[in-house]
Amino acid sequence: MTQPNPVPLPEPGKPRLLDQVRNRCRVRHLRPKTERAYVNWVRRFVVFHHMRHPLEMGAKEVTEFLTHLAVEGQVAASTQNQALSALLFLYREVLERDFGWLDNVVRARKPKTLPVVYSPEEAMGIIGELKGRRWLMGMQLYGGGLRLNECLQQRVKDLDFERLQITVRDGKGEKDRVTLLPQAVVEPLKQHLVSKF
Repeated sequence: MTQPNPVPLPEPGKPRLLDQVRNRCRVRHLRPKTERAYVNWVRRFVVFHHMRHPLEMGAKEVTEFLTHLAVEGQVAASTQNQALSALLFLYREVLERDFGWLDNVVRARKPKTLPVVYSPEEAMGIIGELKGRRWLMGMQLYGGGLRLNECLQQRVKDLDFERLQITVRDGKGEKDRVTLLPQAVVEPLKQHLVSKF
């Protein structure tokens, strides 16, 4: 009976596994937040399997880990999907291997609750309680559909008062987009900018 080929372990001079993940994230220009999340999931995966190197493991171990997250960890579906993405990245991009098809993964259930959405009257009631810069930000978040981080990173050159547009640079998915600049915020925003310069 022939012995199966042993799984090749990393070479002694190579960077440690988590450093390899970090380096590959940076080569692929992933955001720092994504890099931290991927490194965390890879660490948790290795610890869950008693410090075995991922080259010694495959689809069975990945399935066990993802199932554990859903059943014992009771994580949200989006959290389980993030863990899966991190492990796919580890195997495909860092280790340059594929762990095969995942069968029998217990998937975390998506919540059946509807998101809480304010009516226009409720939203304007909240914004009406804000003053100064917070009011300017609240109006842009609500009226322009900006995410909080997009509003915080906004620059003067991204405002087009004539066309009533805001250019959002490097938004979600590293994409630029154009959204509305609410008419009600134009004059207060101009005054704010004049007072700052």
